[in-house]
Amino acid sequence: IPGLKVICPATPEDAKGLLATAIQDPNPCLYFEHKHLYRRLKAEVPDERYETPFGKARIHREGEDVSVITWGAMVHTADEAAKQLEGDDISVEIIDLRTLIPWDKQAVLASVSKTSKVVVLHEDTHTGGFGGEIAATIAEEAFEDLDAPLKRIAAPDTPVPFSPPLEKAYIPQVEDVVKGLKELAEY
Repeated sequence: IPGLKVICPATPEDAKGLLATAIQDPNPCLYFEHKHLYRRLKAEVPDERYETPFGKARIHREGEDVSVITWGAMVHTADEAAKQLEGDDISVEIIDLRTLIPWDKQAVLASVSKTSKVVVLHEDTHTGGFGGEIAATIAEEAFEDLDAPLKRIAAPDTPVPFSPPLEKAYIPQVEDVVKGLKELAEY
């Protein structure tokens, strides 16, 4: 919906800074806190007030071989996968979008240009998820930079299950990301 801002912090620092920015923004903002991150992440957050700008991605991890474009809790899933792949000499760059509307297209395109291989990782369904918008933009504006087909790792096109074991099977896990990154790195 034009005019809405969509915010998805992945870190305590961003949660505070993006919330302060949302409060100051005259437009309506949708601020999504991921319940999986509650009480699981601890970090020092400055006491003073600060604002984190909308539409500016953060490079969560520098890498050379494959880019992962993600946000929210999936940033940490991607980071765990990247740590596992260090032993296989696969260097993974992780771009944390922080906001989906507006999103930092330039940071994404720069990362794709750098690594030439990209995974779009998100918890939404494969069909109709925001990752499809990112994938379409990469295909339209950075196709010549790609050395492998773009890969999306997302939830299946089904309703979210309530049962914890089924929910775990539904949401992309570290092993799903490791598998996808290996496939792209070997392409």
